[in-house]
Amino acid sequence: MLVVISPAKRLDWAQQDVAMTQPAFQDDAARLVKTARNLTLGNLKGLMSLSDDLARLNRDRFAAFETAPQADSTRPAALAFAGDTYQGLQAASLDHDDVIWAQEHLRILSGLYGLLRPLDAIQPYRLEMGSRLKTRRGANLYEYWRNDLSKALNSQAEKLGADLLVNCASQEYFGAVAPKALKLKVVTPAFLEDKDDGKGPRVVSFFAKKARGAMARYIIQNRCVSQLDLQGFQHGGYIFKENMSSEGKPVFVRPYPTA
Repeated sequence: MLVVISPAKRLDWAQQDVAMTQPAFQDDAARLVKTARNLTLGNLKGLMSLSDDLARLNRDRFAAFETAPQADSTRPAALAFAGDTYQGLQAASLDHDDVIWAQEHLRILSGLYGLLRPLDAIQPYRLEMGSRLKTRRGANLYEYWRNDLSKALNSQAEKLGADLLVNCASQEYFGAVAPKALKLKVVTPAFLEDKDDGKGPRVVSFFAKKARGAMARYIIQNRCVSQLDLQGFQHGGYIFKENMSSEGKPVFVRPYPTA
C-alpha cells in the first residue's frame, strides 16, 4: 500500500537532527524555480493570490533557492510542513521503525518537488499545484508534471509489491496524478461531521484535512495493506460507516466537535 498526502502552505523551519534524502525530482524543482524567478512581484501575487508581504517572501525564497543546497538550508519534508494535515500526521512523534516504513510507503505531492518522501530535504517554498505557472511543458503545473508522478508511484508500488494507493491528498494535488498512467487501485477516504441538524453528515475542510493526516499516520503505524484494514480507523471519534461507503470510498463519520 502507498498513501499520498498534500503539502502545506505553512512551514515549521525548526532545526531537525535527522538524516535527509534527496528528492527524486530535484532537477525539475530547480527548473521550476528558474522560471518562477522571472516573475514580477505582481505576477507572483496573482499566481497564488498572495498579499504583498507573502509575495515578497516567496520572491526571496525563489531567489535564494540552491540547485545543490547545504543541509543547514533544508529540512525533512514531513517535519517542515506544518498545516492541518500535518497536525494529524504528527510525524515528529513517529518512532524509528515507523519513519523507515513511511519513507517507503508515504508520498507528499508537491507543486515544486513533484513527489516527496518524508525525509526528503526541501528548501522553503510556496508553489501550489493549481498555479498557472507557464513552462515549456505547458500552461500550468498539471501539464508540467504530466505522467511523471503516476510513473513514480507505479515504480515504487512495483518495488514494494503493492497494488493499492490510498489518496489522503486534496483534489488540487491529486489532480496532478494522471489516472490513465496510474496502474494502482485508488481508495479515497471521506471524513464527515454530523451536526445532528437534520441536514446529514458533511465535509468540513479543516477537520477533513486533519483527519487525512491522521489516517496516513494510522496506515503507517498499523502497516495497512488493504482497504479493509482502513476500517479500524477511529482517531478523533470517527467511525467507519459501511452503509455510506462504496468501493474505493470508505466513509468515516463523527459527531461535530463542540469544542
